Amino acid sequence: MIIWWILFGLFILAMITLDLGLINRQAHVIRMKEAFLWTSFWISLAVIFGIGVYLVEGTTKSLEFFTAYLIEYSLSIDNIFVFLLIFKYFSLPRELEHKALFWGIILALITRLLFILTGVTLIKTFAWITYIFGAFLVFTGVKMAFSKDIEVHPDRNVAIRLLRLFSPVTKEFHGARFFVRQNGGIMATPMLAIVLVLESTDILFAVDSIPAVLAVSKDPFIVYTSNVFAILGLRSLFFALAGLMRLFHHLHYGLAAILSFVGIKMLLEEIYHFPITISLLIISLLLALSILSSLLWPEKKSPPDGP
Repeated sequence: MIIWWILFGLFILAMITLDLGLINRQAHVIRMKEAFLWTSFWISLAVIFGIGVYLVEGTTKSLEFFTAYLIEYSLSIDNIFVFLLIFKYFSLPRELEHKALFWGIILALITRLLFILTGVTLIKTFAWITYIFGAFLVFTGVKMAFSKDIEVHPDRNVAIRLLRLFSPVTKEFHGARFFVRQNGGIMATPMLAIVLVLESTDILFAVDSIPAVLAVSKDPFIVYTSNVFAILGLRSLFFALAGLMRLFHHLHYGLAAILSFVGIKMLLEEIYHFPITISLLIISLLLALSILSSLLWPEKKSPPDGP
């Protein structure tokens, strides 16, 4: 199995190097057409990888990968709203959004691996922790269903507070640089602050998504690879859907239902084992219904205030 970890690591390293070192070396505004092409590329890679899992490990592992990927990808869509708010708060120039997301994702790949290995170890060592994860997911799903508005307060972020303790932060951006020499010393830039906020925010999202994926598979390789493909695809999806996400105003209900379902699945694991095909079908149906209902019943805009 170690050989698959090494090969996958080399593959991801090659993709990241190709992305930052060649294709997106120069900072530029990512247009919708380019974003959709990259989104299609990453989804296609995930599908090809899933087929490879089927050829090597069989049907069950392949379905586990696709289900875990769909859960992680659908939950990641909700992150787009948060990214928009963070970029707006810091007044990040559009041509630097790609670099900010790139470095945020690099850090996320590392922390997600630690989260997954820890989660798998806990479940294998303490079987009862599955019920804690399940109850937490149901609670999170219910909470999400009744709290539509997302609030982000970067000024209260622990990572930003720690950064300001160790280094002053410039008011202006200096391209994609994290540090600059200014006023006789080394100062951090808002770009570093943004990456730290993105990473700390991703850790909070991982608290929800990792247990949800562990409800589908206990195989760390399946869980991590599905996370990686979803995270890497999220960046291009951000640019493709940033302007369209407001249309899907019922999406949070679908995500809430998915979290609640996988939580119930974990709670009932000793009583009834949901076949992986049923889990994949239910999750796909919940996601599709939330998007379809958003399109069929558009959100009503509040009437303008009178004179």
